[in-house]
Amino acid sequence: MPVTLTSKRYQVQDPADAIEFCFQQGWTDGLPVVPPTPDRVSAMLEAARLEPQQQVAFITNRTVSVTAEKVAVNAVMAGCKPEYMPVVVAAVEGIGDPQWSYHGPGTSTGGAAVLMIVNGPIARELEINAGDNLFGPGWRANLTIGRALRLVMRNVCGSLPGLLDRGTLGHPGKVSYVIAENEADSPWAPLHVERGFRPEQSTVTVMAAESPHQFYNQLSNTPEGVLTTLADAMRLGGSAGRQPQYVIVLAGEHMRTIGHGGWGKKEIRQFLFEHTQNSHAHLKRTNRLPGSIQPSDETKLRPLVASADDILVVAAGGRAGAFSAYIPGWGGSRSSLAVTKEVKR
Repeated sequence: MPVTLTSKRYQVQDPADAIEFCFQQGWTDGLPVVPPTPDRVSAMLEAARLEPQQQVAFITNRTVSVTAEKVAVNAVMAGCKPEYMPVVVAAVEGIGDPQWSYHGPGTSTGGAAVLMIVNGPIARELEINAGDNLFGPGWRANLTIGRALRLVMRNVCGSLPGLLDRGTLGHPGKVSYVIAENEADSPWAPLHVERGFRPEQSTVTVMAAESPHQFYNQLSNTPEGVLTTLADAMRLGGSAGRQPQYVIVLAGEHMRTIGHGGWGKKEIRQFLFEHTQNSHAHLKRTNRLPGSIQPSDETKLRPLVASADDILVVAAGGRAGAFSAYIPGWGGSRSSLAVTKEVKR
């Protein structure tokens, strides 16, 4: 039975006119969109087994109900295939969760993007990239799923640059910021299993995040050697206000070095937590904490995050190359936390 759609309809002469019309209405992210015809929107809803007016999320600070129909419209415009729709829905549920706290990362001058980490069977089924060129172009699923979420934020929640979205700089991840974990090659438990899900479940973890910060270490053949380089980069680039969480993305060479050394994700988290702390004196000298330096400031340490558990470790990236990355979360203290939602099919 055909679904009943309630979104306003517009008549245009041909598809090219529809694309230009979407630009004129301010519905795009600066790139052309796929015209959301009724048939295409209905196919999205059918793939996710959702009724058009079913609420996917409620954005409290905006008093906005995000319905399945609106998610489907924006998924079509982003270029998603219908089978991507359940992943987009789970991501929308994530940013609507009170722990993610939409208002802060959605409006802040800090310019956070929504990092999405996909785990479980669906990542492989949809060919969501977990390997070479991890954060780059070339994979339809990665680019269109993340783009769909950002279009929902723009067109449904009102997060337009310069208006509600006040990011001073932003970063390219605000177009799309989607990766999968390389569960096949990883020596460790997947992220979603660490966060309470079963291996056979599919999930999306959403985190308000800065851009990836790449680091390089080709000299070390021990876990301590690789992680010392990483910790130093994190410590010098860290925020005095304590980011709520960090994601550590360990690519092939570093993953193998650390795994062969017998270290698990727990040991990685603890090492990084202990070795990324700055003295209050250093933070004051570099103008990241106010006040004059007191004698006790030389030994008084401040961690980047509240606890080791606030460091999320993900195995992903190319098999070759001695590069990995850390990704700071948005905001201070625990203003926005990563949320993991099951992908329902």
